[in-house]
Amino acid sequence: MTEAVIRNKPGMASVKDMPVLQDGPPPGGFAPVRYARRIPNKGPSAVAIFLAAFGTFSWGMYEVGKGNKIRRAIKAEKYAARRAILPVLQAEEDERFVKEWKKYLDYEAEVMKDVPNWKVGASVYNSGRWMPPATGELRPEVW
Repeated sequence: MTEAVIRNKPGMASVKDMPVLQDGPPPGGFAPVRYARRIPNKGPSAVAIFLAAFGTFSWGMYEVGKGNKIRRAIKAEKYAARRAILPVLQAEEDERFVKEWKKYLDYEAEVMKDVPNWKVGASVYNSGRWMPPATGELRPEVW
């Protein structure tokens, strides 16, 4: 469109003679401009997350405590069973030791029969104390 049509005047006119035509807001005004940063609230709040984590931790520690009690009871039962069977095991070991010791003394008597003043079974150490052998076998290289 031309300037003459817009201002309802034919031909060219001076800018000073032209009426001022200014755009304005629509009736009722413009919609407000959103300039603030508004992040949508998605998910639980920090307090809810903290309470859920605390509850989960508390439940886990309760379960650990229950497991510890059960483990402690099983351990006590195992030690009680070992204490109950210990005399039987010790008697079996003593019987085995006496048999092996007799074999050892017989072997010692056979080997040392030509040595004068040799006492079979006498300790070669002068400590005065009897000590059982440290291993389960008395003479493993011989048998």
